[in-house]
Amino acid sequence: MARDRKSYCMEDLKMRILSLEIEPGSDLDEVALCDAYSLSRTPLREVLQRLSGAGYVVLTQNRGAKVASFDLSALRKFFQTAPLIYANIAAQAAENRKMAQLKALKDIQTAFTTATQNDLPGDAALQNHTFHQLIGEMAHNPYLMASLERMLIDHTRLSQTFYRPVSKEERTAVAKALDHHDAMISALEAQEPSVMIDLTLQHWDLSRDQIERFVRPNPLPLDLVSLEGLRHEV
Repeated sequence: MARDRKSYCMEDLKMRILSLEIEPGSDLDEVALCDAYSLSRTPLREVLQRLSGAGYVVLTQNRGAKVASFDLSALRKFFQTAPLIYANIAAQAAENRKMAQLKALKDIQTAFTTATQNDLPGDAALQNHTFHQLIGEMAHNPYLMASLERMLIDHTRLSQTFYRPVSKEERTAVAKALDHHDAMISALEAQEPSVMIDLTLQHWDLSRDQIERFVRPNPLPLDLVSLEGLRHEV
């Protein structure tokens, strides 16, 4: 039973971090977590150690655990690295995928479609995470998979805004993402690495601008404060 509680705690904290229910940089109160998941300190700390190793959490001596945050250096590396990782995984997935994995991918795509069409942004982001994670598994490359899993943590958190479309243009982008997924499944079935690479890079470009908006503050509207009034401020 304790093992089941520990596994549940692990998976639930991952989902809460990915969905931004627990915000980047937040301190994790061990006492509160022990109460919430009915765990003692030792198994909870084992969970936090594993989450730290996976990139979800940062452990600091004498200061406890906190959710991994975004900083400028990490974001720069993310934008530089993501298309390289995705493209290489796409090619190898097309070459090495198994039929059982394709069936599972189609099931994930069905859930992803349902989430986007019913305006469930959190579910859509998590299904998208699972979709790309499974493509990573199809590549059967442990080196690339380790990089992908770490990168998907930040990508999924950053992409929460992508699945909350407001304008017609943003809704069109989400619809295109659905189309890309369907086309990727077809390319994987046909084992076409070059098509998979092209689709994957298009897919990355589609969400990149939205992700950049997530981390770039909106400018203050000029009419918020009278410029004439500012002129007379002391």
